[in-house]
Amino acid sequence: MATRLLQAGYSLSAWNRTRAKAEPLAALGADLADDLVAGVKSADIIITMLEAGPVVRAVLEAAAPAMRPGSLVIDMSSTRQSEAHEFHALLQALGISFVDAPVSGGVMGAEAGTLAIMAGGSADDFARAEPVLRVLGRPTLVGPAGSGQIAKLCNQLIVGGTLCIVAEALLLAQAGGADPAAVRTALRGGFAESRILEVHGQRMLDRNFLPGGQVKSQAKDLENVLAAATASGIALPVTELVTQHYRSILEAVPHADQSAALLALERLNPGKRVGEAPDQLP
Repeated sequence: MATRLLQAGYSLSAWNRTRAKAEPLAALGADLADDLVAGVKSADIIITMLEAGPVVRAVLEAAAPAMRPGSLVIDMSSTRQSEAHEFHALLQALGISFVDAPVSGGVMGAEAGTLAIMAGGSADDFARAEPVLRVLGRPTLVGPAGSGQIAKLCNQLIVGGTLCIVAEALLLAQAGGADPAAVRTALRGGFAESRILEVHGQRMLDRNFLPGGQVKSQAKDLENVLAAATASGIALPVTELVTQHYRSILEAVPHADQSAALLALERLNPGKRVGEAPDQLP
């Protein structure tokens, strides 16, 4: 994402909690900030992309006093909606605008500039952020601040549930005597077609669980879905089941690709396994 901004001609100051991770950007023209304050003090737009809400809060609280009034923060991390509301209030009190803009599309989407970007904020703040976001993917304003996180949770709910269903379909095909690879091919192009069946279905057949998206991230997002459902006063019974599925392998394979939903399913079915290939795990 930072590389695409540099390639588009933006002047970029880069800071990472682990400096070595930012160092490759220097060769592309980025100014590497020695500390967080130096990274934000002269910026018109500040983009954060961090692991989870508590880290975003810590970074924003440390950086906000150095930000210029009138600047814009775009948080592209995946957090809870309640956390996005907190970040908005913190920055608004300092005269700083805020848009929450989590993404979907993975590393490939980031490299290609094709990320789905779900933005929450005012129409004016989104209009200001949109040219930058269009360098990174396809931004859509989905509502006021915090709404981007709800949209991302909807995305992760669909992704997590579909991963589990694809795993069940392939295991059923194998256990029922069919060729699971041929079944996947037969399903392609019909109503069951999806990006998950295409990409992660093949990963499951290959037993390639090298990340990609990680089990720990999918589990975190699903827990956030349930928190949002509770806050909204609704029950999501299928999401409860999918979340428990990921909880069951979180300790064993936290860094495996999210297609490791297949491993969680196979744990429930001792002696049943998709394919003969050895597991590829981080």
